[in-house]
Amino acid sequence: MTLQLPLSNPGIAYSKTVAHQIAAALKRHDIEFIFGQSLPTMVCLACEEAGIRQIVYRTENAGGYMADAYARVSGKPGIVTAQNGPAAALLVAPLAEALKASIPIIALVQDVNRDQTDKNAFQDLDHIGLFAPVAKWVRRVTEPSRIEDYIDQAFVAACSGRPGPVVLLLPADLLIQPALPTGRRANLGYFPLDRTVAAPATLDEAARLIASALRPIIIVGGGIHTSRATVELARLQEAAHLPVATTVMGKGAIDETHALSIGVLANFLGPNGATRYHRAMIANADVVILVGTRTNQNGTDSWQLYPTDAKFIHIDVDGNEIGRNYEAIRLVGDAKLTISALTDVLSRHDLSQHKKNRLAVEASIASAKQKHLHESKAVRRSGAKPIRPERIMDELQAQLTAHDIVVADASYSSIWIANYLTALKGGMRFLTPRGLAGLGWGFPMALGARLAHSGGEVFCVVGDGGFGHVWSELETARRMNIKVILVVINNGILGFQKHAENVKFRTHTTAVHFLPVDHVAIANATGCVGIRVEDPDDLPIVFARARSSESTILVEVICDPNAFPPITFFTPEEMSS
Repeated sequence: MTLQLPLSNPGIAYSKTVAHQIAAALKRHDIEFIFGQSLPTMVCLACEEAGIRQIVYRTENAGGYMADAYARVSGKPGIVTAQNGPAAALLVAPLAEALKASIPIIALVQDVNRDQTDKNAFQDLDHIGLFAPVAKWVRRVTEPSRIEDYIDQAFVAACSGRPGPVVLLLPADLLIQPALPTGRRANLGYFPLDRTVAAPATLDEAARLIASALRPIIIVGGGIHTSRATVELARLQEAAHLPVATTVMGKGAIDETHALSIGVLANFLGPNGATRYHRAMIANADVVILVGTRTNQNGTDSWQLYPTDAKFIHIDVDGNEIGRNYEAIRLVGDAKLTISALTDVLSRHDLSQHKKNRLAVEASIASAKQKHLHESKAVRRSGAKPIRPERIMDELQAQLTAHDIVVADASYSSIWIANYLTALKGGMRFLTPRGLAGLGWGFPMALGARLAHSGGEVFCVVGDGGFGHVWSELETARRMNIKVILVVINNGILGFQKHAENVKFRTHTTAVHFLPVDHVAIANATGCVGIRVEDPDDLPIVFARARSSESTILVEVICDPNAFPPITFFTPEEMSS
C-alpha cells in the first residue's frame, strides 16, 4: 500500500497568516534574500510567495556566514532562518562572529508551540539562554498582534548604534494564526540606521592635536566599512597630508597605491611582511588616530605595535571601545559623519607643516615598500613545486580589478591576502572572518558576498583545512547558481596549528596532518568546475579561465607545507621541523 501525504492543510488560511505578515514586513524593509532551509516553514513559504528568494544552505552555520557577508557588502542586514534545537545551535558561531565584527544579522528561529514550552517537546531548548551571549537582542513573540512591532524592533536593534546580530524566536503555532496588521510603513532595512557625530568641543580638541603633531598616523579598522566612510577617509588623508594604515578588517578602506597609504599593520611583520619596514613609522608616531577599530590582539600585534608615549584620538560609534586599551580623545560617533566633521574643523587650522613634511613621509613609505618587494621577490616569484602561496597571491594580484571582491577564510588565508594583495582605487573590498576567526567561514561568506555584488568577480582564498568544514556548500553554489572563484591552498596540513605548535612547544600533535584529498573531484561531483594546479606557471592561465567561467570554479593549488606567512612571532629556524 502506497501512502499519499497531503500537500497542504485546507484548514489554514495561508494568505492571512502571521507568517505572511512577516514576509510583508521583510519586503517593506527591502529584503531580497533569506538564507534558510525551509524552516520556519510557514515563513519560508510566505517569503517565496512574496518574491523573496530563499538561498538554501546545506548547514545552518554556513547559512549564517552567507548572511554575514551579504550584509557587509549590501549595506542591508542579512536574514537567516533556522529550526529550533540543533539547527538553532549551529547559528551560535556565525552570530558570535557577527557580534564581534559588528555585522547586522537577523535570525528568525522557529520555536515549539506556545503551549508546549517546558514539556520536553521535540527539540525544545532554552533558545534565549543559548543566544544571549552572541546577540545584541533576543525576543520570543507570543502575540500575533505584536509581530510587526517585534520585526521592526529587530531591524532597529540590528542596524542602530554598533550593528550586530539579533534573534527573533517564532513559535510554530503562532505563524499560522490570523494576521493582525498594525499599519507600520517605515523601511528600516539598512545600516547605519542612525548616524551620529562627535561633539564639537572634542572635534576641535582633536583637530588642534593633529595640527600640532610632528609625526601623526591614522589606523583604520573594520568600522570604516560598516559606516561606508571610505570617501571621507580619503578626503581626510589628502587634506591633512596624513599617512594611513589599516587592520586586516579595515583593508580596502584606502587605495593602497596612494603615496600616503601604508597597507595593513598587524601581527605579521616578520620576514617578507609587506609592512615590515613601516613599523618604525608607527613606533615613532606622536599622535595616533584610531578609526573604527577594537584595538584587538591581532590588530595591535599583541598590543606591542602602538607607541606607549603617543597621544591617541579614537573615532568609534561604540563609546565602550574608546579607551579600552589606549586612553584617547573620545570622538564617539559614526565614522562617516565624524571623519567629515573632523576634516572640516582641521581646514581651519594651520596644516602647513604637514604639507611641508609630506614628501618626506611619502618617500619613507615608498622606500619601505621597495625594501619589502626586494626582500619578498624570491617567494613571490618562486618557481618551486609544491607552489609557494606567495606566488599564488602575486598571480592573483595581476588578475584583480578595483571592482572585484576578495574573501578569505580565517587563519593563514586571511594573512596571505592582507599581506600580499594590494587594495586598488575604487572601494575594493576584502572580507575576512576576523571577529572570532573561525575556520571554514570563507567559502560561504564568498557566496553571500556574490549575491550582494553585481559587478566584478568574487575570489575566495581558503586552506584545505578550513575548506573541509564546508565542502557541501559547493552543491549550494551550483544549485543556487552562485559563481565564486574558489582558490584552495592545499598543503595537506592545518598550517597555523602545526607551525604555532612547533614555535611554542618544539613539536606538534598528530592532529595537524591530513590524508590526500582530491578537491577537484569533489567540485566536479557537485556540478562545479575543478582544476588542479601543480606548476606555478599555469596559474595565470587558470585564473583567466576562472574569470570567464559561468559557474563556481575551484582551483586547487598544491602548495608547500613548510610555507608560512610572516607572523611576527614565527622565525624560520623554529619553523623548519
